[in-house]
Amino acid sequence: MGIVRTDERQRMEIEEFRRMLLSCAGVHRRKEEDNNNMMKHVLTAVEEEDDAPMKLVCVTSGVSFLGIAIVNQLLLRGYFVRVIVDNQEDVEKVREIQMSGELRGNNNMVEAVMAKLSQVESLLDAFDGCSGVFHTAAFVDPAGLSGYSKTMAQIEVKATKNIVQACASTPSVRHCVLTSSLLACVWIDKTINNASLMIDHKCWSDESVCINKKLWYALGKLRAEKAAWELAKERGLKLATICPGLITGPEFHHRNSTSTIAYLKGAREMYRDGVLAIVDVNRLAKAHVFVYEEMKRNATGRYICFDQKIESQEEIDKLARESGTEINITRDVPVTCAIRFELSNLKLSMLMSKTSRCN
Repeated sequence: MGIVRTDERQRMEIEEFRRMLLSCAGVHRRKEEDNNNMMKHVLTAVEEEDDAPMKLVCVTSGVSFLGIAIVNQLLLRGYFVRVIVDNQEDVEKVREIQMSGELRGNNNMVEAVMAKLSQVESLLDAFDGCSGVFHTAAFVDPAGLSGYSKTMAQIEVKATKNIVQACASTPSVRHCVLTSSLLACVWIDKTINNASLMIDHKCWSDESVCINKKLWYALGKLRAEKAAWELAKERGLKLATICPGLITGPEFHHRNSTSTIAYLKGAREMYRDGVLAIVDVNRLAKAHVFVYEEMKRNATGRYICFDQKIESQEEIDKLARESGTEINITRDVPVTCAIRFELSNLKLSMLMSKTSRCN
C-alpha cells in the first residue's frame, strides 16, 4: 500500500525544494560574479601597468616647427610629452607656447628638459622613463645664411647616432621614430642604366651625387639615416624613419625658413625630374604618431611622406610666395625630360588608411 501525503505537506516540501534550488543557484551566481570581478581587476591592472609607460614619450627639438606639431598630435591622443631643449631660452619658449594656447592639450602633460644632443649621458637622463623617442633632427646653420653647411651634415650624423645609442641604452625606451628627408631618397645617379624610375621607401640617394652637387642637407639626412639604421640593428632597437618632402604649413616661412632654404637647393633639377614634393606639417606630425603606434604591432622600416608634387609654374610661384623664398626655377625649365621619376608614398598611405579604419 502506498503512502498518502496531505496536500498541505506536499506543498510545503515543494516550497522547501524550490528555496534550496534558488539558494544553490545564488551561491553559484555569486561565485561566478566574484570570479568575473576578480578577472576584471586583474585585466585592468595588467592593462594599466602595460599602458602607463607607453603614454610618456620624448620629442627632440620640440620647439621646432615640426616638433611643436608632433607634440600637439601626441597630446590629442593622450600622451605625456617630454620636450628636449638645449638651453634656458628654449625652456622659456616652451612656457610661452603653453601660455599662448598653441598646444592643443593639457599643459600639465608637457614638460621641458634640457639635454645636449652631443652628449649621450645627457640624453640618457632625458629619455629615462619614456617608452618612445621622436627625433626630429631639426638643426640650423649657426651663420643663418647658407641654410645648411657641410659641417652641419657632420653634426647631424653625430647627433643622430647619439640619439639611437641613448635609446638603445635606456631600458624604458621601446621604439624610436626618426625624421629623415625625401632628399635621402631622390638624388639618384641617372647615368646608371638600371636606375629605377620609381622612387619609394626602398630608394637611397647616392652620396657621390650629393657631394658633387654640394647638397649638404641631403647628404646630412642621408648619412644620418644610414647611421641610425646600422646602429639600431647592431643594438637591437626598433626603429622607423619618415622621409618627408619640403615641410609646409601655416606661417612656415617664419618658423621653418632655414630648413626650407636648405631643402630647396637643387630645386630646379628636382622639379625637372618630378621629385619636388611638399607635405603639410600637421599631416606629417600625424604620420609620425601613426607609425609610432603601429610599431607596437609590426610597423617598421622607412616611410616616404608627401601631399603634393610641384609640377607647374603656378605651383612654383605659390610655393615661393608662401615660403618667402626665392626659388631658382625659371619658366623655361621643361617639365618633361629623358628621365622623369615617379614618387610613391604607398607604404605610408596604406598604413594610415588601415589605422584610420581601426580607430
